[in-house]
Amino acid sequence: MKKVENPAFGLHLMLEAYNCDPKRLNNFKVIYKALSRLTKLLKMHSLTKPYVVLAEGNNKRDPGGWSGFIIIQESHISIHTFVKRHFLTADVYSCKEFDTKLAINYLKKKFKSKDIEFQIAVRGKKYPEKNLS
Repeated sequence: MKKVENPAFGLHLMLEAYNCDPKRLNNFKVIYKALSRLTKLLKMHSLTKPYVVLAEGNNKRDPGGWSGFIIIQESHISIHTFVKRHFLTADVYSCKEFDTKLAINYLKKKFKSKDIEFQIAVRGKKYPEKNLS
């Protein structure tokens, strides 16, 4: 039987961090640097500089915060903060294999969270091995 090392297209890390430091969550430079540094730590290749914007709250459930992303050759990394809830969500999606534990530990430390939840989804399980045209 032929062994296929990684037949899927890539991994998608989806992370939620609770009880984060609100000063870090509400700091443009911290978000910007986190996106840039995580790209380098995971040995990804940025296609853009990080893009970070302040998102005003739109209801009681979403009190607002910062949203940022960086487009990488391998896909993207995004961070969304909810300052008044001391909460952060992040996604790291890549067609290149990456160290999910490194990404989780980096975000946990950067935003001073002691309570992390995450999921890792395998994407593109039927990704074609060869070009179709």
